[in-house]
Amino acid sequence: MSRAFTFTGRLRSFRHAFAGLWTMLRSQHNAWIHAGATVAVVAGGWFWNLSNPEWCWLVLAILSVWTAEALNTAFEFLADVASPTFHPLVKQAKDVAAGAVLIAVLGAVVIGLLVFGPHVF
Repeated sequence: MSRAFTFTGRLRSFRHAFAGLWTMLRSQHNAWIHAGATVAVVAGGWFWNLSNPEWCWLVLAILSVWTAEALNTAFEFLADVASPTFHPLVKQAKDVAAGAVLIAVLGAVVIGLLVFGPHVF
């Protein structure tokens, strides 16, 4: 049976979620790269006074990268617990998860070029 809904329970859930994001930022060097790219993209959007549809595309691109990085980080932590020593299948699984982040990043770059290209060139 599930527990009853409480406001304090929801606050606790948010605290856990923010703790997870903080853990990702502290432990993953690529998260810092994503953070820098996010700041640069948002600054560029303000500088070039982007339209609402352009902002929507950028927000979706940014969120897809951050979501992929968060899932990759969670997967890496779980894989490290499941197999503390090297295992070739764990390596392959981690590589696939990292590849998912790369797909999100490449998609975000394409969106960024499509959005910013007309403003820059």
